Amino acid sequence: MSTTKSYHSYLIESLKDPNEAAAYLNAALEENDIQLFLKALKNVAEAHGGINQLGELSQENPEFSNLAAILNTLGLKLEIAVKETETAA
Repeated sequence: MSTTKSYHSYLIESLKDPNEAAAYLNAALEENDIQLFLKALKNVAEAHGGINQLGELSQENPEFSNLAAILNTLGLKLEIAVKETETAA
């Protein structure tokens, strides 16, 4: 029997930490790919025991209110931040 942990198991365990979950979701959001973000959100939900409402988000055009409700249930919130830009030297 193998004593190594699968990557998915490790990922799910690490996503139980709200800071890890937030960083993971932000990284997925930066890719501008809704399907990638929804997969990341499903992984975070799995880390928290699964969320029934998550099925609603797998639609092609998820509603913002659904996303806000799911993030709230996970103890997270959506925020907007100023994009860092490089300054001319």
